[in-house]
Amino acid sequence: MNRLICFLVLLLVISGKTIAHDQIPGSSQSGPILIQNATIYPVDDAVIANGSILFDNGRIVALGQDIAVPEDTRVIEGTGKHVYPGLIESMTDLGLREVAAVEVTVDRTETGDLNPNVRSWVAVNPDSELIPVARAGGVLLAHVSPGGPWIRGQTSVMQLDGWTAKEMNLKAPAGMSVNWNWMMPSDKDAKKQASKRNEKLAELDELFDRVRRYGDAKAASPKQVTSDVRLEAMLPVIRGQQPMFVAANRRAAIESAVAYSVKNDLRLVIYGGYDAAECADLLREYKIPVIVSATYRLPMYRHDAYDAAYTLPNRLKEAGVQFSIAGEGPGYPGGSSNTRNLPYHAACAVAYGLPREDAIRAVTLSAAEILGIDDRVGSISIGKDASLIVCDGDILETETNVELAFLQGREVDLTSRHTMLFKKYQQKYRQKPKGD
Repeated sequence: MNRLICFLVLLLVISGKTIAHDQIPGSSQSGPILIQNATIYPVDDAVIANGSILFDNGRIVALGQDIAVPEDTRVIEGTGKHVYPGLIESMTDLGLREVAAVEVTVDRTETGDLNPNVRSWVAVNPDSELIPVARAGGVLLAHVSPGGPWIRGQTSVMQLDGWTAKEMNLKAPAGMSVNWNWMMPSDKDAKKQASKRNEKLAELDELFDRVRRYGDAKAASPKQVTSDVRLEAMLPVIRGQQPMFVAANRRAAIESAVAYSVKNDLRLVIYGGYDAAECADLLREYKIPVIVSATYRLPMYRHDAYDAAYTLPNRLKEAGVQFSIAGEGPGYPGGSSNTRNLPYHAACAVAYGLPREDAIRAVTLSAAEILGIDDRVGSISIGKDASLIVCDGDILETETNVELAFLQGREVDLTSRHTMLFKKYQQKYRQKPKGD
């Protein structure tokens, strides 16, 4: 038995090393930092050419073209550089899934279909190899959601740097993740389909009724009520304190989710939203935002134009619906490994009509507003966190490299497995004898 225990411990240590990255989290800002003579994109204001930004103690303290510089300030020359707020991935399972084909590295879904008590932030792996790769693409914050067939659990907004998940946590819980597609079972028979849908909605009604009764009983006699972690997790949702992030793509699912949220006075955010433009009047009337789950998507219907997904962000903008753009999130192939492509999803929307400034906003400030963190991040504004990136060009262009990144003022390591492999094989071909 002792030999078996030693073997299992050794196996855990070895496996832990194989999934841990080598990047050391940044240390707290020790003095003021100035980036000068750069093109700055505040997002909530006009672009500043040849501008400067000063941050100290993790917060932005000055912004403009002529600012006073304290002594002992670290000065970064920004000539020819572009400064943006750190990009925000609006929905992902980053930190919960490493290698989809290796089951032991996937911790995104709990057993069962009713898991409101699941807390995504406690399961995030700060040593995920995919986190440095995402940072290298300019993504500094991520809205992490568990997966699952129905009520998936509580989401969180994580900063993509830190020794522990607790250090990375910016906001938790951020909301409740719900798969509304589960509420809309398909059936060739229209009557049977409606019957199944009504059955699922009745099940949700019953759950919400239990949560309300539990909340009322606990308020009246807190010591006499046995704690129920599932019902407890749902209380902020039914009280309107937290939103439901509802996965819904088809028009019927979106309209059903909106109707249910209005009936029960719930805060709602649509995730996916393939048919959201067709429901624009409804979404605009009830001020329901949409997280567009990637622009690199195939058409959902055979009769759709090839560019239906590419043009969705611009169609939502023209319809006056608030939206953000995400990469491929929970339930999509690749998932967290494609977080690094977030700026290119926004760029694709630009190629199909969305104004460039709106595309940048869709992966920064609009995402922050939808997630309820715009008082901290999402724009380069005095008083906000110094969470920003410095690039050698336009962040929406594939040729652009992120050269520096700061999270709450601390400099972030931008190396990753990708850069390490590049250097390794670059050296291989330097050492290779001529003629081989």
